[in-house]
Amino acid sequence: MFQSLNYSPGNSHRQINFVILGDFSVLMAGFFRLVTLFFVATYKTGDIYKSNIRLVSNRVNDIVFRLLLIPFCGIGIPLVTGLINADHLDDWKTKIEFLYTIGIAFIIWHANRYILIVLRPYFPRFKKPFKKIATLLLIVLAFTIPISTILIIGWYWIFEKGIVDWKMLTDNVFVIAIAVVFITPLYEILFLVKEALIDRIGREQLEFEKNRAELEAIKNQIDPHFIFNALNNLAYLIETDRDRAKMFNITLARVYLYILQHKDIHLVPLGNEIQFLKDYFYLSEIRFESCIYLQIDIPDDLLETTYIPSISLQLLLENAIKHNQFSESNPLVIRVTGNNEAIIVHNTKLNRRVNEASPKIGLSNLNTRYMLLTGHSLVIRETQEEFFVSLTLIRK
Repeated sequence: MFQSLNYSPGNSHRQINFVILGDFSVLMAGFFRLVTLFFVATYKTGDIYKSNIRLVSNRVNDIVFRLLLIPFCGIGIPLVTGLINADHLDDWKTKIEFLYTIGIAFIIWHANRYILIVLRPYFPRFKKPFKKIATLLLIVLAFTIPISTILIIGWYWIFEKGIVDWKMLTDNVFVIAIAVVFITPLYEILFLVKEALIDRIGREQLEFEKNRAELEAIKNQIDPHFIFNALNNLAYLIETDRDRAKMFNITLARVYLYILQHKDIHLVPLGNEIQFLKDYFYLSEIRFESCIYLQIDIPDDLLETTYIPSISLQLLLENAIKHNQFSESNPLVIRVTGNNEAIIVHNTKLNRRVNEASPKIGLSNLNTRYMLLTGHSLVIRETQEEFFVSLTLIRK
């Protein structure tokens, strides 16, 4: 496939042999066929396994890429340039020479790959991509040229008794540099493809978790027991206190309206969630009367400047009511406090005597939503007396 070129240490050339460039074009044609197959495989793998993708930024699963192309470059480049004579492929010495040149390809590839992984976070995504690629190319070439020169000189010391053909060395370094110029943008494309895939999967997961939380909230609100208790309370209030009955009816409608209005919104101002929490607590307070108490202590400046996922505080309030046994003599106290970093929901622990096995799906869903939105999980702690859930505040 490749044309053998014979060089002697005494040769002096003023320009690169065009036969080398012709053979190099054949090499690159094969290279691009491999790359095309790799991208097709990557796309299909992403569709098949997207539900299991770990959201780890700045990494690509390029093991197939490396397994194919490192030996390809390590064998192809010295054959194209004539560094290794194609007429002696059966010679054991030639096989050892190929092992050395594959080692050169391995070192240069992985070192440049590490440089790209380390430096990419310092460049804004999708902003001035040509400037970013040009800068990365200059950096990897500044590394590749001297390192490949040193490694090829090592090849001459091992296999040619230290007699260096500087023209041959220059040709090999030149071809290696061209290969790096082609491969570096391909890596950038790989990173961008994966980041776009992760963004799409992240949006889908976030939408799924949000919809699941909303359905859970709606299900809890229209639960037959909830409706039965709400109607009983309303009927009782109509007979005994028409003003409170009217307020109860208005608040109940407002609770449902809030859920419906925010079904397509991921984040809401903290102030909106606090008002929704108060409305939901009002309905619960009518039922449980003096058995439950809600205390809210949050600085006013946080109410409009910070955000949390919709229907999150109500879920924690409902969770506290569901998992505790309380009475007028031993009431459930729920406190909501806040600082510049987080909102903390505390409740006294009054565990039910017969503890139902609870999968804590609500907390799990909320934790997943927080992970997708902020990269941080909920902080959940408990003592013998209290249960705490801390929600990181989000600033847009």
